[in-house]
Amino acid sequence: MAKNKLIVKDTAIRIVKTNEDDYISLTDIAKYKSDEPNTVIQNWLRNKNTIEFLGLWEQLNNPNFNPLEFEGFKNEAGGNAFTLSPTKWIKATNAIGIITKSGKYGGTYAHKDIAFEFATWISPEFKLYLIKEFQRLKEEEVKRQQLGWDIKREFAKINYRIHTDAIKEHLINDNLDDKLKSFTYANEADMLNVIVFGKTAKEWRDENPDKEGNIREYASVEELVVLGNLEAFNAEMIKKGIDQKERFKKLREIAREQLTSLLNKSNKKQLK
Repeated sequence: MAKNKLIVKDTAIRIVKTNEDDYISLTDIAKYKSDEPNTVIQNWLRNKNTIEFLGLWEQLNNPNFNPLEFEGFKNEAGGNAFTLSPTKWIKATNAIGIITKSGKYGGTYAHKDIAFEFATWISPEFKLYLIKEFQRLKEEEVKRQQLGWDIKREFAKINYRIHTDAIKEHLINDNLDDKLKSFTYANEADMLNVIVFGKTAKEWRDENPDKEGNIREYASVEELVVLGNLEAFNAEMIKKGIDQKERFKKLREIAREQLTSLLNKSNKKQLK
């Protein structure tokens, strides 16, 4: 579960990612208004307009939403005796727009659409600052993703050039026609693809017809590091005249050792 935090009007607002969607803490937003956030949230849920909004959101986004229970809440909402907690709403209607969590990140969270609506009820000014900070966070995430993708792409290009230069110098000769030359390059590249990714470039394209680019552009940093090392090792073995079958065996052993080492280190860092 990915976690983020915004600071809005000196109030820390936690964000968690659930099923690729951002859920913002209603508990934290409510603290801007009161020291008893749970009471604030329950008061918001008592309003008929709130129930109608939540019901509409669920109908648009949740195929498993229970409309009968929703109608019951909508008819009772606004009455003096009507009370509703987030947990009761979730259990009765099978709602997904609001979730509750326990532990360090405990509290009531809502999909960003609903959280912004709640913030409006708290304070229109607060909502405006919340949206601005949320947009800033999303822009930073996009920049980080683009930077990481560019670094990975350039890294792959550098190592690929070393590899292809070795193939050109030692495996390609003037007696080969253009088609055979192309096959030699692809054959060596796909040998490494099979070792690292378990499939050839064509197999990946067949499995991912809607994705742009190639298999290496969707690799993890660990995979690209190992792939780059293998290209360097393979280039050296090509220069020494080692046949492909023997190179494949040695490269597969190197890849297994390096991937195991890198992934173990990555997991240890995530646990800290």
